Amino acid sequence: MAGRPIWRGHLRLALVSCPIALHTVHRASGDLHFHFINPKTGHRVRMVTLDAETDEELSRSDLARGYEFEKDRYVILDAEDFETAKIESSTVMTIDKFVDVAAIPPIYFDSSYYLAPDGEAGVDVYAVLREAVSKSGKAALSRVVISRRERAVAILPMGDGLALHTLHEKRDIYDAKPLFEPAADEKPDPEMVKLATQLIDRQTAPFEPADIEDRYEARLRDVIEAKLRGEGVVSEAPPAPRRDNVVDLMAALKQSLSRGAESARKPAAPARPKPAGKAAAAGHRSARKRA
Repeated sequence: MAGRPIWRGHLRLALVSCPIALHTVHRASGDLHFHFINPKTGHRVRMVTLDAETDEELSRSDLARGYEFEKDRYVILDAEDFETAKIESSTVMTIDKFVDVAAIPPIYFDSSYYLAPDGEAGVDVYAVLREAVSKSGKAALSRVVISRRERAVAILPMGDGLALHTLHEKRDIYDAKPLFEPAADEKPDPEMVKLATQLIDRQTAPFEPADIEDRYEARLRDVIEAKLRGEGVVSEAPPAPRRDNVVDLMAALKQSLSRGAESARKPAAPARPKPAGKAAAAGHRSARKRA
């Protein structure tokens, strides 16, 4: 179950509103976490917060937020100052307009949140807005203050509820034109495009969560388990692809199409680490004893 809301307020469309709460989508508890270790002692390293001038050690509770208005000169802001700076979108998410989802380039999407009813009051209004947005096929654009920054957001239907996606500002995104320029004037062979389209059709299948699993992390977990057992691991990294692109593209496309649809659709399973032999295992064990 999702934890406590990261934001609570109201969702408003014209004169209609309902209490809502934002919940984080990402659950980080299953991620691999690493610590900095002193390899000479095997002890964990402790990060210390120091005063930049006096070298006095401080705890986080001693700290305040400051804005540098001149070199090495700061104005200190307290909780009351941040409270004074609140604007309407700090507590009310007003829908400004609706746009086609396809009109928002994917690179503008940032973080995602579940936008859920906050309590029993207003659930009926929430359900009406959810159904209306879903039937429209549009994205609702609004704004909300999160972490002391007002963010533009897109609200989209998701199952029985709504999902909110924060959006990057245009100034936050690099211009892609210089990067795409080398291919801008390239005119592809229509026959090759036709073959590539057939290949896409061959590999088209329903989306599944397994399609986006982190296979590198799974492999890394296997490496960690192998080290704990005192075993070596054989590297199975694929060879780096050639950068000169010396290939018969037409032949490659035809060969790709000749493969079975099932084998082309299935991703390769992450390989399990293989012991590198008794000598390597002994080396790891002796290294652990020395540590």
